[in-house]
Amino acid sequence: MNKKIGVVTGSSKGIGKAIAIAFAKSGEYFAVVINSNKLQEAQVVSDEIRTLGCNSIPIEADLSKEADCVRLIEETIKNYNRIDVLVNNAGIQQDVPLEETTIELWQKILAVDLTGPFICSREAVKHMEKQQDPTGGCIINITSVHQLIPKPHYIPYATSKAGVEMMTKTLALELAKSKIRANAVAPGAIETPMNVMLDENEAARHKTLTQIPMGRIGNAEEVANAVEFLASDKASYITGTTLYVDGGMTLYPSFQYTVH
Repeated sequence: MNKKIGVVTGSSKGIGKAIAIAFAKSGEYFAVVINSNKLQEAQVVSDEIRTLGCNSIPIEADLSKEADCVRLIEETIKNYNRIDVLVNNAGIQQDVPLEETTIELWQKILAVDLTGPFICSREAVKHMEKQQDPTGGCIINITSVHQLIPKPHYIPYATSKAGVEMMTKTLALELAKSKIRANAVAPGAIETPMNVMLDENEAARHKTLTQIPMGRIGNAEEVANAVEFLASDKASYITGTTLYVDGGMTLYPSFQYTVH
């Protein structure tokens, strides 16, 4: 079997689902493992993947728990004997002022957004290093423009994403000798269930659009295209970097020059 085995965490909806579908459509994958903390939701996407001619299984796992992260990788190996691509996509956030941010909320968000990717990466690498594949393996972490841009009321979220950026760089440096690449994709404002407020709140949507030089909200498929590229052999000499998919949000849009 010379096609890849990919695992995408948090892939029952939004960006994760789009990534899984992009992998399946690429023709480079024998199987894409779908993960959610709700098995039924993962099953729906897994069934859709199979209609595209790609093998798939759903695995229920809560990425805030070490045992579930370990089991996610173990079940992948049990079913397919290898893992070539890991996409750490699962993430949560919550709008809470600093003074109201409890230690429980802090730990919950960091558990999913930072510790989960660490554990999944650690477990996947144990197998990638044993596979003795000349192309090694690939880890892609889905971060956010808020690994760079501070986000008031979202301190645990922004902190975790900044941590994932440095984790990505450190993984890339440590694992290069094993031919395992590690990169990050940082989305900006994307139409997903996590950003439903942009559809429901016209004022919030307008404010967001003023922060995007391209003047529009992105879609999940545009993020998935970037991930699919970084996971492919076309990106074989790229490691330790972040690809921003943000319509220019990180380019200090308030400095944008407009001709009147």
